[in-house]
Amino acid sequence: MTARPAARPLLAAAGVTLASLVLAACGGGSSHTDTGADTSGSSEMLSHVHGLGVDPADGRAYVATHNGLYTVAKAQKPKLVGDRTDDFMGFTVTGKNTFIASGHGAPGSDRPGNLGAIETKDAGRTWTSRSLSGEADFHSLNSVKNTVYGYESGQVKVSGDLKSWDERAKLDALDLAADPTGNDTLLATTTEGVVASTDGGRTFGKGAGPLQAFLSWPVEKALFGIAPAGKLSRSEDGGTTWKQLSDIPGGQPQALTAVNTDHVLAATQTGVYESRDGGKTFTELAPLTS
Repeated sequence: MTARPAARPLLAAAGVTLASLVLAACGGGSSHTDTGADTSGSSEMLSHVHGLGVDPADGRAYVATHNGLYTVAKAQKPKLVGDRTDDFMGFTVTGKNTFIASGHGAPGSDRPGNLGAIETKDAGRTWTSRSLSGEADFHSLNSVKNTVYGYESGQVKVSGDLKSWDERAKLDALDLAADPTGNDTLLATTTEGVVASTDGGRTFGKGAGPLQAFLSWPVEKALFGIAPAGKLSRSEDGGTTWKQLSDIPGGQPQALTAVNTDHVLAATQTGVYESRDGGKTFTELAPLTS
């Protein structure tokens, strides 16, 4: 088992850093396709969240963590999906029961240190390697109209089939969000603010607006952003102007996903939280151990 570099680039402003999000992990081994199990796995306390999603098939919420993929629901204990305790880094839901992810094989498994792009079509029970196994570790994944945008090793990469990837701009970023209309607009969070590309991530302009750690863009006029201190905002013009909505409990964020204009999930230092009123109020779905 060999140590790998920090999991996400640092994002800092006004003396506030996201150093708590930059977590070291280990991985090693070779390629493997998991045999999986059902979602009635062991109940666990969550820690180190890297991604969130909701399956449109049944509305179930998923949490990608340093130690596996979990389902969460209010007043219920988190449940491990399948039997993989891999470090799930980039994670996004692309359709009913269909997710794509990246990250690192669990210590002691025969999966590689860098998983590349992996996909499940049974809601996380089993996973198939699609490309870049042993090579890539995507820290952000976003899918719009069959185009997947990934951020890996300081570079934007784009794929239409999860097999081949087009390497585009290099930049220091934490998160990506693609315009849901599919018009080649791509946003990235940086220490200079949110930067925008209008050519599918080939080039980016200068940073603008308030500093955001994570973005989620479910519909054209509802772009959500969470700042390093946990303040949630919404933009109706693609990030040009922002309206602050609320302070999410737990301070510094670890992940953000907006399913639509009303349904928002966020992970902070203390828990995974859910809003059903467009980000105005949040309730806890599951606590975090750190």
